[in-house]
Amino acid sequence: MNRTEIKEILSTVIYPRLNKSITELQLIDSIKEHQESLEIVLSILDDEMFALVSEQIENTVLTKKYAQLDIKKKQNAPKKSMNYGSTQSPNNRAAYAKKIIAVTSGKGGVGKSTVSANIAVALAQEGYKIGILDADVYGPNIPRFFGVEKEKMQWNEHNKIIPSENFGVKIMSVGLTTPRADTPLVWRSSVAISALIQFLEDVAWGELDFLVIDMPPGTGDVQLTMAQELPITSAVIVTTPQQVALDDVSRAIMMFKDINVPIGGLVENMSYFIAPDTKKQYDIFGSGAGEKLANEYAIPFLGKIPLEIEIREYCDKGKLVVALGTDAQKAHYKEIASNLFKSL
Repeated sequence: MNRTEIKEILSTVIYPRLNKSITELQLIDSIKEHQESLEIVLSILDDEMFALVSEQIENTVLTKKYAQLDIKKKQNAPKKSMNYGSTQSPNNRAAYAKKIIAVTSGKGGVGKSTVSANIAVALAQEGYKIGILDADVYGPNIPRFFGVEKEKMQWNEHNKIIPSENFGVKIMSVGLTTPRADTPLVWRSSVAISALIQFLEDVAWGELDFLVIDMPPGTGDVQLTMAQELPITSAVIVTTPQQVALDDVSRAIMMFKDINVPIGGLVENMSYFIAPDTKKQYDIFGSGAGEKLANEYAIPFLGKIPLEIEIREYCDKGKLVVALGTDAQKAHYKEIASNLFKSL
C-alpha cells in the first residue's frame, strides 16, 4: 500500500470526545513501511486516548494488509502542562478572562444552569465580553438554553475550537461534542477533567471580561479541579427554599470557604409561585429560607427568582428570559447580576 492509501484508512479513525479524525487533528507523526510490517507513530499524550485510538487502528484493514502492525506513541511530543495547581496557589488556565464566575449548587434540579445562562446574558447586555463554559459534563444543558444544541464543534486555522455564540455570549460545552443528543458520557472523572482543561486552553475564546462556569452540582472533582486550575473571582450558589436543598447547599458553601474561593452570593430559585388566574402567591418550597441561610453564613443574598411556567418554556426553546422575557421577568436576573457585580 502507498502512503496515500494508508492515510485514507487512518482518516476513518476518530479521536474520542472530539468527533474528528486523527488525520484532521494531525496526530499522525510518521508512517514507515518495512516490507510486511507497518509502523505508525502517533502524537497523542493521554495514555487512555492512545489506547482507544490504537484499538481503532487495529480494527481497520491495515491489520490484514501487514503481518506486523506496530503503533507507537511519539516520546518527544510537545506536552501540555498537567501540573495541577492548588487551592492556595491556583494555576490560571484562562488568562484571557479578567474575571471568572463559578455557578454551582448543592444538589441538582434547582435551576443552576438557568441562572448561569441568564447571568451570562445579563452581563453581555451591559456591554461586557462574555464566555460560558458548561462544566456540568454529565448533564450539559447550556447548549439547549442558548439554542445551539444542534451545532457541532468546528476548528479554526490555528487548530483551536471555535465556540458557539448566541445572545452575545461565547459558548463551550461537552454537549457540542457528542454525535447525538442522547449519547451518554460514560467517563471517569480523570477523562472529564482532561476535557474541561482542554476547553479552557484549546478554545478560541478571545479576550473576555467574564468567563461564567456552569459547574456540576455537589462538591466533587470538577469543583476542586476548577479551584486549583483557575483563580475564581466569585462563586454563585443556587438553591431552592426546600430544606433538603438547603442541607446540600450548606455543604457547597463550606466547601468554597474551605478552599478559599470567594463567594459572591446565594440565589434562591423557585422561590414562590404566582397563580396566573388568581394572582395569589404560593410558597411551594417554603419561604425566606435562602435569605436566612445567607445571613447565617455571612454571604450576600443576590435575589429571588419565582417559579414561572414561562421561564421554563423559554429555556426549553433556547429563548433566555433575560433577553426575551417581560420586563418583570428580566428584572429578576438583572437584579441578581447587579448585586453580584457589587459583591465583586
